[in-house]
Amino acid sequence: MIRITREADYGIVLMSCLAQADGQPCSAAALAQRRRLPLPMVSKILKTLARAGLLISQRGVQGGYSLARSPAEISAVDIIDALEGPVAITECSGESHDGCSRLDHCEVSGHWPRINQAIRAALQSISLLEMSRPDPPKPIRFQPPPRIATTSAAGHPL
Repeated sequence: MIRITREADYGIVLMSCLAQADGQPCSAAALAQRRRLPLPMVSKILKTLARAGLLISQRGVQGGYSLARSPAEISAVDIIDALEGPVAITECSGESHDGCSRLDHCEVSGHWPRINQAIRAALQSISLLEMSRPDPPKPIRFQPPPRIATTSAAGHPL
C-alpha cells in the first residue's frame, strides 16, 4: 500500500486552510484549533513548510503564517516533498540507487523510476487551489494501454 505520512497529510490540510484565508496570516494555534490537530505537530509542520519556502512567517500581534505563492502555483508534490523529501515509491526509484543491494540482480528495477515519475506527475498536476475547494474535482483518468486484437486459428476474435 502506498501512503503519505500523517505529517504530509496534515501539511496539505493546513496549507488548504491557509489557501482559504485569502492571504490573511493565521497563527499556528488558530490553525490547530480550526482543523482539530495537535498544536505541537502543527507548529512543527508550519516551520518546515516555511523553511521550504512555501509559507511566510510573520511575527507580532497581527502575525502568523500565510502562503508564499498563490494556491494555484503550489502543487501537492511541493508540499509532500517539503515534508517527506522527494516522492519515491521504492529505494531504486528515487534519485539515488545506492539503497538497494539487489540492484545488480533485479530485472524490474528499471521500471520503478517510470512508475515513480507517473505518480510524481499526477501529484504535480493537483494544485493547492484545487485541494482547498470543498467540491472535489473530477477524478483523474489514466488511459489503459491499447488492446492488441488477436484471433483464433479459425479467424474468430478472441
